[in-house]
Amino acid sequence: MIIYDFTAPQLAYYSEFCNFSPQERILFDLRKKGATLEQCAEAMHCEMTTVKKISRKVNKKIIQLTDCKRMDEWIERVYWPNILRQGCISSE
Repeated sequence: MIIYDFTAPQLAYYSEFCNFSPQERILFDLRKKGATLEQCAEAMHCEMTTVKKISRKVNKKIIQLTDCKRMDEWIERVYWPNILRQGCISSE
């Protein structure tokens, strides 16, 4: 799974609801910036086998939460209103 191919709203949804462990969160954040697993292993000071194991857990959580209807509803009801509200605040 290529995390950086998701849209910003999808990434926000997964970040909000996947309940990532601290290591999973670090890997998720690095991967959404386009880091390779090798770069993640180096940044996290882990062996590749450990990073691959964490990556499998992240992917599993993402797959479990991929319910298009629920995700679309959250993006429409929560994500976009927050983004628009932030845009109004920052432009004032």
